[in-house]
Amino acid sequence: MSEPVFERRGLGDVIPAPADVRPEPAATFTIDAGTAIRTAPGSAEARWVGEHLAALLRPATGFALPVGEGPGAIALLLDGDDALGDEGYHLTVSAAGATVRAAAPAGLFAAVQTLRQLLPAAIDAGTPQRGAWVLPGGEIVDRPRFAYRGAMLDIARHFFTPDEIRSYIDAIVQFKINHLHLHLTDDQGWRIEIDGWPALTAVSGGEGTGVDGTGPGFLTKADYAGIVAYAAERFVTIVPEIDMPGHVNAAQHAYPELTADGLPVPQRTDREVGYSSFVADQENTYAFIEDVLREVAALTPGPYLHIGGDEAQATTAEDYRTFIQRVLPLVAKHEKRVIGWHEMAGVELPETAIPQYWRIEATDDGTARAAANGSKVIMSPADRTYLDMKYAADSPLGLDWAGHIDVERAYGWDPADRLPGVGEESLLGVEAPLWSETLRSLADVETMTFPRLPAIAEIGWSPRGSRDWESLRARLAAFAPRWRNQGVAFHPSPEIRWS
Repeated sequence: MSEPVFERRGLGDVIPAPADVRPEPAATFTIDAGTAIRTAPGSAEARWVGEHLAALLRPATGFALPVGEGPGAIALLLDGDDALGDEGYHLTVSAAGATVRAAAPAGLFAAVQTLRQLLPAAIDAGTPQRGAWVLPGGEIVDRPRFAYRGAMLDIARHFFTPDEIRSYIDAIVQFKINHLHLHLTDDQGWRIEIDGWPALTAVSGGEGTGVDGTGPGFLTKADYAGIVAYAAERFVTIVPEIDMPGHVNAAQHAYPELTADGLPVPQRTDREVGYSSFVADQENTYAFIEDVLREVAALTPGPYLHIGGDEAQATTAEDYRTFIQRVLPLVAKHEKRVIGWHEMAGVELPETAIPQYWRIEATDDGTARAAANGSKVIMSPADRTYLDMKYAADSPLGLDWAGHIDVERAYGWDPADRLPGVGEESLLGVEAPLWSETLRSLADVETMTFPRLPAIAEIGWSPRGSRDWESLRARLAAFAPRWRNQGVAFHPSPEIRWS
């Protein structure tokens, strides 16, 4: 009985597109029952990446794929070119095997995502599949365009569990996303445990919270630390956001002393924005904020802490300036770099501060001024990157205030051209936010994320001049059976001729 024939992959059939691809069609390598994975001597992180690769390949192949520092046809080595940076890698596939060389373990992990996609889609099946596991021959030399390539998940307006967040991390790292921004607090819910302020989660993380009262839950400190550790193993940095001085109704509902008059405010479960504000001239405001930032910073080994700063319509311009100027040193005190939505750039910022541009206007003077003063910018224009926007008018999920965003629209822009005064040299990277007003399940999250996030990931990783819509359409089409095998929901966009 003959073996089934899996589809053959081309060396460049990867999302995001690699920087430099040099195919050798005659030099394929077939993974078989005798294949082992060799990792860089003395590196626990390289060993972990090897075990991660083996865990991805074992279910479908049925092979043992032992991992160690001895001989192996698949080699993950830490003797790569420093010029490729921590995430760059050099992959060579020949008849003798596949060798990855990287300067750092993050580069090995990025290469593993490439190797995974170079195998037939059946590799993502959960049970043994009959067929030949062929890697296409040649060389890939690859590195990211931007250091920061992020996704954002709003767990304030609808809570998602630690297991769901971990599943989301696994789904996005395939596309070399390396930051997950967690929107932890908003008017409708507070989702991170703070020891000194227990009512934040007991009251504003409990039953009846979230948009329409359908999204209760919160992360304990242990939950959050577990997510941070899980992400770090996958070379993903968690970026926590405590949104302020607006979007604070949940905090004020739990603690009325944080309001201007000390009187209780009702719980809010609607979608409105711009009505709440911390009090800029009350010292207890900053005592509260320092407690929160201290605890969140202590749980977060990554370099960033996001303070929100958007849609503060209930805060006067003078109070907003006072507030930001008081909070910036509190973030620095805990040895974090501040990120804030770009309204923050209306205030003079230190060079280390990072505005995140999210609006749809063609210009923004504050962001341009911050860039001119040396700040790096994260680009997240809502009309291109907001994953909560509807794909089309008839999309059952999502909003449409920034328009409809199909896959081609999510792909057909460049961050260095988005704002005057904010060029390539001023960009830290790109991020695709997903707000959860209309989401109720992990499947909803995945449906709004895929296939648009891979398009945005390619903008963040691949060389600017290499992007091609027709090529991406074809590569996305081939991903459909992978998502099905993984149990990941996606939107069957009519733009794509799905496999």
